[in-house]
Amino acid sequence: QVQLVESGGGVVQAGGSLRLSCTASERTFSSYIMAWFRQAPGKGREFVAAIRSIDDIAEYVDSVRGRFTISRDSAKNTVYLQMDSLKPEDTAVYYCAADSIAFRLRPWRNVKDYDYWGQGTQVTVSS
Repeated sequence: QVQLVESGGGVVQAGGSLRLSCTASERTFSSYIMAWFRQAPGKGREFVAAIRSIDDIAEYVDSVRGRFTISRDSAKNTVYLQMDSLKPEDTAVYYCAADSIAFRLRPWRNVKDYDYWGQGTQVTVSS
C-alpha cells in the first residue's frame, strides 16, 4: 500500500508562488504516473498536472499551463508542483495521486485511474 503525504500549502497573495511536495512511501513510485488534482469548495475534483515517471512527460490543464510546473525527484520519492503567478481561482485543496499503470497513454486526467491519494493540502490565494 503506497502512502502519499503532501506538504507546502498555505496562504499567498495573488501573483505569488508556492511549491507543493508529495512524498511516497515506496520506491516503486519511480514507475508510477504521478498527478496533482484540486478541489474547490462545492466543486468536483479537477485535474491539474501529471508526470509519467518512465519518461518524465508532463501534462497540464489549460488553466495552469505556463504557470505551474510538475517535476519529480526519484531519489527522494517526491513529486513537486511549483505554482507561480497564482490567482484567487487557484484556491483549493490540492491532492497528490499515483497511478500504478506506468505505460498508460494520455490523457491522464481521469480520477478513477489513480490508485492512491494523499490527504490533501490547502492552498488559499487572496486577491
